Amino acid sequence: MSLNDSWMQRDLSVLWHPCTQMKDHEQLPLIPIRRGEGVWLEDFDGKRYLDAVSSWWVNVFGHANPRINQRIKDQLDQLEHVMLAGFSHQPVVELSERLVQITPAGLDRVFYTDNGSTGIEVALKMSFHYWRNIGQPNKQRFVTLTNSYHGETVAAMSVGDVALFTDTYKPLLLDTFKVPSPDCYLRPDGMSWEAHSRNMFAHMEQTLAEHHDEVAAVIVEPLIQGAGGMRMYHPVYLKLLREACDRYDVHLIHDEIAVGFGRTGTMFACEQAGITPDFLCLSKALTGGYLPMAAVLTTDNLYQAFYDDYSTLRAFLHSHTYTGNPLACAAALATLDIFEQDNVIEANKVLAARMTKATALLSDHPQVAEVRQTGMAVAIEMVQDKASKTPYPWQERRGLKVYQHALQRGALLRPLGSVVYFLPPYTITEEQIDFLAEVATEGIDIATRASVSVAVTPGAPSDFRDPG
Repeated sequence: MSLNDSWMQRDLSVLWHPCTQMKDHEQLPLIPIRRGEGVWLEDFDGKRYLDAVSSWWVNVFGHANPRINQRIKDQLDQLEHVMLAGFSHQPVVELSERLVQITPAGLDRVFYTDNGSTGIEVALKMSFHYWRNIGQPNKQRFVTLTNSYHGETVAAMSVGDVALFTDTYKPLLLDTFKVPSPDCYLRPDGMSWEAHSRNMFAHMEQTLAEHHDEVAAVIVEPLIQGAGGMRMYHPVYLKLLREACDRYDVHLIHDEIAVGFGRTGTMFACEQAGITPDFLCLSKALTGGYLPMAAVLTTDNLYQAFYDDYSTLRAFLHSHTYTGNPLACAAALATLDIFEQDNVIEANKVLAARMTKATALLSDHPQVAEVRQTGMAVAIEMVQDKASKTPYPWQERRGLKVYQHALQRGALLRPLGSVVYFLPPYTITEEQIDFLAEVATEGIDIATRASVSVAVTPGAPSDFRDPG
């Protein structure tokens, strides 16, 4: 028995893995990873895999990065954790100062939590609670976009719209307003991204005009709807949305958990619209993919609505045990140092251009409807019919075939349904980008030529995302 097989068997006897139908592992081998270095992951049998998805979009500067490693080691000798209620520590103060400095003007207060989903919960609760504190308790509903994803906790699911993740739990969810997404994949032939995004804003304008008296906030994933299939739209939508939220006295929440820290080509996606949201939710790349942490930045105006005598019960009494953990703060500070010292945003322009060039020929593939890109994110959408953009039935799991082929070739690609995407670490080389494009092209050829016979359930949602 190989070391991989041994660890796999031990794992499957005790673990329940996330976003996984565990029965799949009767046929699909689990891959135990022994170590990581740079863009590579290595299993116990010595095989390496190029991490093209940054280990769920978090690892921006490579595995076992020596600069982040050292910062965590140094912190470990000083303080591993202290509660943030009534206490503070140097790394959390320094990190908060840095985040306020690098984010858009006006975001002057930082609240920490443990992960992206709970960061979304914080923003939603703060918005709801703010309106209550200032005497407008009727403003308690949220507006979100179709095809959006904001996490797996109950309120975060409520403002999401990917059926695979939400349908089962509908009885638990909040009642929200869902507005058609500006997703430019759906634009009419010949229409630009900007024109389509402008046109689609009419739906949001109408919803806010009719319901602003009961709306606390609008929440969006700026520029890229991640788990919804890497669907993308133009920054003009965000500019129009900021103007409308101001007009109708509604908060704007930007979920930049996946797209923050350089993924869209700027440090934060909201910069491309020249706006400041009322809440900016950050996580994933915040610590370079090392430790769980999320930060919710908001304005001093919002902060002041909670600042009062204790007896008024206006305080935001939300907490997580590991809020502001010093080790996570140290990782985040090292990550921000690398961004600053290595001029990463500028360097990424070269890599993004290579991603464009390497995947360009896939636009002509008979089963590819679109190759789209925003910054360091590229998505390739496989379809049953190119002209009509008819999707493959989700039951056929075409993306899974790409995933399996990529593993054989030494790459970690984890498609979203029939969407193959690259979100690589920023330490990837141009040659490694070419390798990923080659592997993806081979995988798409195999997946789209395969004859698949499945029983398609009538009326099943067409937007199911295969977690595999």
